[in-house]
Amino acid sequence: MVGTDSTVVSLRGLSVVAAGRALVDRLHLDVPAGRVVGLVGPNGSGKSTALRCVYRALRPTSGAVLLDGADLTSLKLRDSARSIAALTQESHTELDFTVEEVVALGRAPHARGNHPLTARERELCRRAMDRLDVAHLADRSVLTLSGGERQRVLVARALVQEPRVLVLDEPTNHLDVRHQVELLSFLHGSGLTVLTALHDLNLAAQVCGRVAVLSSGRLVACGAPAEILTPELVRKVFGVDATVVPHPRTGVPQLLYDFAPSPSDAPASADAPALAEGPHS
Repeated sequence: MVGTDSTVVSLRGLSVVAAGRALVDRLHLDVPAGRVVGLVGPNGSGKSTALRCVYRALRPTSGAVLLDGADLTSLKLRDSARSIAALTQESHTELDFTVEEVVALGRAPHARGNHPLTARERELCRRAMDRLDVAHLADRSVLTLSGGERQRVLVARALVQEPRVLVLDEPTNHLDVRHQVELLSFLHGSGLTVLTALHDLNLAAQVCGRVAVLSSGRLVACGAPAEILTPELVRKVFGVDATVVPHPRTGVPQLLYDFAPSPSDAPASADAPALAEGPHS
């Protein structure tokens, strides 16, 4: 699929206030069709809270989330679930379902009564499990899976939903390097409209066409990674020093963080007493 630049999801003056504190403060953000947009920022910057408003786990205090120009709150939950699939940090699968059964749950928004899956839907599940490298686990209980295996199962379930928009909150959590790269490479080339929160700025730079930087609930900057991820911004928002270099193959910015040596790494003073090598006689 080839995306266009028409906007699918818009956050318009989105604010969430809890206990007198603004978790998200007048956030404006557009997510174009077929693009991957990444939310980055320190812990507590409002990334997950904003995403919860998009997949309707949280109602904003003010402002709105628009889907194709329509306020999400004007849609039935079932209708919005057919368009928006979410992978959340709180995704739990505590029931003793098989992997195949969990993936098939992605068809729930489209189901009519208790009708079994059609041949097309079964094939959709099979392809999603193949894509996320969990087909060999189809008959396993999800309760027996590692964190990374379970994460891939939940992404497969979201794909089976056939959404127009994928909302992913830290989708690379628990994944090893290979599966991180495979998942983000798939998202980058899928043509799906993706809004994702990521902690790893280098992964965000590789996969996202647009990066939105949040700090204390507010949008600090938004644009292409090469324009946004500068040493000055990283220092201001994240409080660390970094050198930004182009990736040798793709040219996208990559951050090399400057680590100050800890006191234990400092060379010993000549006046410091030597440690005894053995018990005193």
